[in-house]
Amino acid sequence: MNPEGRLRWKTRAFAVLVILSNAFGNFSLTWGVKHRGEALTLSPFSYLQAIFTPWVALGILLLVLWMLSRMALLSWADLSYVLPVTALGYVANALLGRFLLNEQITSERWAGTLLIVAGTTLVGLGNPQGGRT
Repeated sequence: MNPEGRLRWKTRAFAVLVILSNAFGNFSLTWGVKHRGEALTLSPFSYLQAIFTPWVALGILLLVLWMLSRMALLSWADLSYVLPVTALGYVANALLGRFLLNEQITSERWAGTLLIVAGTTLVGLGNPQGGRT
């Protein structure tokens, strides 16, 4: 595989990693704070207790992975490519919310989600490095 093909493959793989770690990190955080038995209060102690519950801790770890993989991705791909493509994370969040958290999603939100998919498709057809060779 030529260097350009390798970079394109690596860029797409990291984009998927960014999307999934963000979506599942947010899902884990939401699940953890909603199922810990009590709502968070303004007390810092309440947040410290929540951090050490398994689902919240998993969410935090996944979001740390998200940030690190996003940093790596931004180091070799254009911002104008990375942000629209990784916006598919919003789609994944909506799907996880609907099907795993039983959230009711309005038709307006689904329409917005479809617009994100359409925009991501258009951006994804281009070169991750823009006009650079």
